Amino acid sequence: MELTPAQIAQFEKDGYLFFPSLFAPEEIAVLNADVPRLFALDRPEVIKEKGTDAVRSAFYVQSYSEPFRRLSLHPRLIGPGAQVLGSDRLYLHQFKINAKAAFDGAVWQWHQDYATWAEDDDMPEARAMNVAVFLADANEFNGPLMFIPGSHRRGKLQAGHDTTTTSYPLWTIDNATITRLVDEGGIVAPKGPAGSVLMFHGNIVHASGSNLTPWSRWIVYLSLNRCDNAIRRFKRPNWIAHRDFTPLEALGDDCLRQLARQSAAE
Repeated sequence: MELTPAQIAQFEKDGYLFFPSLFAPEEIAVLNADVPRLFALDRPEVIKEKGTDAVRSAFYVQSYSEPFRRLSLHPRLIGPGAQVLGSDRLYLHQFKINAKAAFDGAVWQWHQDYATWAEDDDMPEARAMNVAVFLADANEFNGPLMFIPGSHRRGKLQAGHDTTTTSYPLWTIDNATITRLVDEGGIVAPKGPAGSVLMFHGNIVHASGSNLTPWSRWIVYLSLNRCDNAIRRFKRPNWIAHRDFTPLEALGDDCLRQLARQSAAE
């Protein structure tokens, strides 16, 4: 998959791109078949929502799941990332499933991901991005991601370290700043079926509300960073902020379909 010049220009203007149904149902089914096993694991990488047994995030799953290892090297994700970031030498800074569970999925406060990458990991510049794959349908009710278009062009904003609201600490942005940014750029919430893909800048301001519906909203995230922009502080565990800066080598486009065919033959 190759982005057009118009798509790259749109990314630079708005800070995100949305591709509905980029992955086929059989490809997503291969991934989702492994999710219950991953969420049932008792290991530090699997983080629960505050005060419940619902999973909030499962980190580093590419290291203990073959379907997600293949997704982490998928050319439909890595190729456009290389175009946007202007380098063929990318590494995986972070890989996780965020699970906004039915009824129990809590908020993700307004934040920029680069703020955390800079403050906690000493990533030199905002030359990193996220690629998000919907594992379940995202609708207007089950806590979709919300973006403030164009907010990435403001650079890294002042943020406070919120360690109390949820079980996962974030560098969050105050209400007055969010109000000003929304007045300027508005809010969008890309929604679509499982298999849709969002690509967004490390500095775009985003959030999501709680999920009060019976529909869980699972999204897997690749945080891609240039190898020449590797982090320089290692206070967070390797399974949160990776320390392997080896350039990624993409697999074939049919890598998930191969697993689907293997599963069907068994």
